[in-house]
Amino acid sequence: MHKPFVILALSSVSLVKSLTGAPFAESVVSYNPGSGFAKEFGSGLGFTNVNAVLGEPSRSTPGPLGGPVDPFNPPYLRDQILSVGTGGSLTVRFDTPILNSPSNRFGLDFIIFGNSGFSITNGNFSGGGITDGSLFGATSGSTRVSVSSDNATYYELTPALTPVVDALFPTDGAGNFFVPVNPRLSGSSFAAMDLVGIRTLYGGSAGGTGFDLDWARLANGQPAGLTSVSFVRIDVLSGVSEIDGFAVVPEPGIWTLLVAGFGVGILSLRHVRR
Repeated sequence: MHKPFVILALSSVSLVKSLTGAPFAESVVSYNPGSGFAKEFGSGLGFTNVNAVLGEPSRSTPGPLGGPVDPFNPPYLRDQILSVGTGGSLTVRFDTPILNSPSNRFGLDFIIFGNSGFSITNGNFSGGGITDGSLFGATSGSTRVSVSSDNATYYELTPALTPVVDALFPTDGAGNFFVPVNPRLSGSSFAAMDLVGIRTLYGGSAGGTGFDLDWARLANGQPAGLTSVSFVRIDVLSGVSEIDGFAVVPEPGIWTLLVAGFGVGILSLRHVRR
């Protein structure tokens, strides 16, 4: 990743944090690893470090075999991802509430990042990979996502509308964690694409799976009408899901200031180069 992108990405995080408070999950309320959760090859240690889901999702993987996180190279270390097996669950808290804003991009209010990646089908693993849109490392089971404002009463997001956690869209550490990918895209939308093509479809996003608070329902199936929540719960009903982090989608008014921040960063970079 080029240094200008790193500087601008970090600037965007700082600006959003100053305007909205903490834009990522701040604490783990509860965690049940379930059965069949992932374990590290060789050591046999479980991917059960709850701190892995707190703060900013991974932009790079450390170590001699690491490198930038992109849609072909997802995070995979024990301090990067948390595994939740069948029957397991994870509940996280946000210091600043997630607001239900229909004006958000695609109407999505928060994003969950996993460790799925696009499969490379042309055999080029040195930077020229092309995908057919299929995934590796994605959950093969089903998940349930619920939200709450008080950690007492939870509202399930409508299953028919809610995508599975840890599938589309693979994380791109060079993108913006607060920008959701167009949810109308499917795996086949990325067929025959390289990294440049994938990033073009992402439209500046860092990937992840977007969720809308409008999907929250009462027990009778009626809309819950939530305006904000501070807690998100993931239940893995079958299979295994890995989670790298969460991000809040800022309201459009904040994006206006964020764009201005990017402009200032670009001007500063140009000034330094002269």
